[in-house]
Amino acid sequence: MNYKQKVMTLDEFTIQELRNFPGATGQLSGLLRDIGLAAKRVNVEVNKAGIADILGEAGKTNVQGEAVKKLDEFANDQFINSLKTSIYCAGVASEENEDFIAFTDEHSMNSKYVVLFDPLDGSSNIDVNVSIGTIFSVYRRLTPNGSPCNLEDFLQPGIQQIAAGYIIYGSSTMLVYTTRRSVQGFTLDPSIGEFCLSHPNIQVPKSSDIFSVNMGYYHLFDENVRNAIDLYMAKDAKDKIYRHRFVGCMVAEIHRTLIQGGIFMYPAFGKYQNGRLRLCYECNPMSFLIEKAGGASIMDKNTRLLEIKPNQLHQRIPIFIGSKHMVEDVKAAL
Repeated sequence: MNYKQKVMTLDEFTIQELRNFPGATGQLSGLLRDIGLAAKRVNVEVNKAGIADILGEAGKTNVQGEAVKKLDEFANDQFINSLKTSIYCAGVASEENEDFIAFTDEHSMNSKYVVLFDPLDGSSNIDVNVSIGTIFSVYRRLTPNGSPCNLEDFLQPGIQQIAAGYIIYGSSTMLVYTTRRSVQGFTLDPSIGEFCLSHPNIQVPKSSDIFSVNMGYYHLFDENVRNAIDLYMAKDAKDKIYRHRFVGCMVAEIHRTLIQGGIFMYPAFGKYQNGRLRLCYECNPMSFLIEKAGGASIMDKNTRLLEIKPNQLHQRIPIFIGSKHMVEDVKAAL
């Protein structure tokens, strides 16, 4: 090991970025550090989930009608509390709550940003010890500083995001985010309890041999979607062989795509004719991050996902996201 190598923590990195922009107020940097703090608290519970009484269901359902896991509830509370005690956030919206929460103390009402988040993506993986994650999205509020935020602050097109990212709790815990300029990845060093820069300036490979979709629903997809998926189903030995992957956690799917390239597809099907993933909490932040890393994201043949204006907090939507050339191939087939 090279002990002279400088390891830059998340705090150090955000402060350095702040110095590069003299006119910056530091609110966004502070907000990212608060998100990192909440993530470290959740990580502690994730790592002891097998021995603590935090596995299983909490005995209630969320606004989507889905069973709430105990760890879902814990993560939701941690992120809300961390952002509420911050001086950089005017309000939050969570996938687990029916409505947004406006913070009404003086510091919060004078903050420039609101945050949307999915506190624990991939909840069905919790009890079987498969990767799960947190997704977050930051917007500059539309309402005047000094007043409580309102619903319109949260219902902005994804292209208006100031920052977005995710935390993946897996073999290592990583925080990956973008602030419109680049995509940076930080790995949690448990020996010092800090996120350290490990994956600077991440770029998505333009193409790959990996595709990800829930093939169990293949017969329920529209014909044009099946045609797009068939691009990756080799018909004979002369064709390029593609590898199929599906984790059941969007954070894990996007993280693999960022590092190895590929395409992740979650089309509309069956009872989910408007799609299954949430525009505000999952698709917008991931699309923003992927595009800043050189990838692409669409809803359908004619619609760039980030240009859609949400009509409600819990709106669902289809998504095709990943390496730019692969998304373009799918777009042509749809």
